[in-house]
Amino acid sequence: MNKRQLNPSLSRRDFLKLLAAAGATAAGGYVLSEYTPWLNYDEQANYIHKPFEKESTVLTQMRELVRYATLAANGHNTQPWKFAIEGNAIEIYPDYTRRLSVVDPNDRELWISLGCALENLIITARTMGYEPEVTYPDTADFIHVRLTSDTLQHSPLFDAMPLRQNTRSEYDGQPIKRDELDQLQALPAEPGVVLHFITNQIDLETVLEYVNQGNLSQYADKAFLDELIHWLRFNKKEALALLDGLYSRCSGNPEVPRWLGQMFVASIKPQEQADTDARKLRSSSGAVLVTSASDDKSAWVRTGQVYERLALKLTSLNIKSAFLNQPIEIADVRGQFQSAIGIGNALPQLLVRFGCADPMPRSLRRSVEQVLM
Repeated sequence: MNKRQLNPSLSRRDFLKLLAAAGATAAGGYVLSEYTPWLNYDEQANYIHKPFEKESTVLTQMRELVRYATLAANGHNTQPWKFAIEGNAIEIYPDYTRRLSVVDPNDRELWISLGCALENLIITARTMGYEPEVTYPDTADFIHVRLTSDTLQHSPLFDAMPLRQNTRSEYDGQPIKRDELDQLQALPAEPGVVLHFITNQIDLETVLEYVNQGNLSQYADKAFLDELIHWLRFNKKEALALLDGLYSRCSGNPEVPRWLGQMFVASIKPQEQADTDARKLRSSSGAVLVTSASDDKSAWVRTGQVYERLALKLTSLNIKSAFLNQPIEIADVRGQFQSAIGIGNALPQLLVRFGCADPMPRSLRRSVEQVLM
């Protein structure tokens, strides 16, 4: 990977001077956008995450199934999926136009995202009185879900779907209750996929060492920063126009014009980002490493299913969570991390921290019309 520092001539002091000079303009624009009624971000977020609507026709039911599938977790909020409704079946396809070629060159996290959408679809289908039969992408480049009528099976995980979010703030540093941890550890998995819970401080510091290594590598790579900036939405006008990406307020950051946000992100020193994520991990109750026995599309999809199941269970317990996938996204670090964490031949796929914190603004999603083939 490219290890060159972006904008090495721009010192932190110079950048702060630039911020001060631009502050009045940025603040003025922010105030105007806040009081612009046609830019109501919260209203749009509430509409997207509205409760499930029980529709009468099969087609409208299928569209609601797709809508709830799109509420699933996914990398950078790229929403890298397309759906096809075919009679009594729904197919989930990868949208490679939304792939992250730098951070996810093998499309591993893309297929994990499709697995998250699949899990939402399965849970919602059972709540609607359907039994899903899944064909995994072993030979084809999509997931096929055949739906047959069955008894209603309501799950607390279904109720958690509109509330689930990646909460990227610092947490309160307190351990979660023993019975809550027991419930999380009792979650059913998928073939080959295992959840490894890490709550011991010594083990968490080992995890942190590799999170740091990942940050130092990624934030020294211009291509990584360019890709990250492409998917950042620095103000709600951008977020509402595109309905995807990482909106500043969802990460606890202020809204600014794009030119200013780009300059700030491009000037972040790798060690600064490493220190920020170190504080976040140390403020957490623990971490979960999701591993699989193999590294293929079906294993990645099943990994996504188990992760989404975990995220929804955490949400139902009012416990927040967020990704810290840096040790897995850098190939060289991934192997070292696998050895250091003591998981044998199991392959690390996702790293998630969890703990208690206040909720953050929810991210947006594209409409059903935009994701249907």
